[in-house]
Amino acid sequence: MDTTIKSSDDFIEKLSDLNFEAVFNPYRDRCGEFDIDDAPAIRRANLRHVLEAAQTKGVASLWIARDLGYRGGRRTGLALTDEMHLEAHGELYGSLPLARATNGPALAERTATVIWDVLTAVSQPIFLWNVFPLHPHERGHSMSNRCHTRAERQACRPFLAWLLETLRPRSVIAIGRDAQSALSELDIVSQQVRHPSYGGQTEFMTGMYHHYGLPSPVPRQASLPF
Repeated sequence: MDTTIKSSDDFIEKLSDLNFEAVFNPYRDRCGEFDIDDAPAIRRANLRHVLEAAQTKGVASLWIARDLGYRGGRRTGLALTDEMHLEAHGELYGSLPLARATNGPALAERTATVIWDVLTAVSQPIFLWNVFPLHPHERGHSMSNRCHTRAERQACRPFLAWLLETLRPRSVIAIGRDAQSALSELDIVSQQVRHPSYGGQTEFMTGMYHHYGLPSPVPRQASLPF
């Protein structure tokens, strides 16, 4: 497959074509349990809206985490964004028409909740992405999260390279040690901050506030039950 990415449309088309075992591709795949009929098309549209707005308006930073989670990006098609923060993501670039692609109540994700608390405080155009921009899960258990493999990461390198070349952010923030290690392996220079999960919320917030020159946050932990 030709890995050269020529435009945002080409970016999304090639992303939609990715296929790995025990991986849900939200831009191509439909979850029979939670997704509405045209869910993949909605998620592609969400990503297209954000990507084109970032190209037009510019971004201050790229925040890059490891991979999509089953409560967040798997459902929305947007990195580090759960359904509770779709509207906020649209407002980050000016009222983008981002839409839900699932049935039932909107789900919250702990990591996304903390991320968006900080994004609100930073108040700058930030583009969110993952080293592996799909949802890897345990074999036979689609509603789980696992770390992507080295082969999966290498296959997605062209997408990161295109984003960096196209958006030209002033800084790249790696969210968590796994993301920083993966970016280093891909020869991408980044500044690491603690991932907000597993008790890392305060350290994550402190690191981000320091990076953007904001007053130290009031220490707290998200109270979501997951």
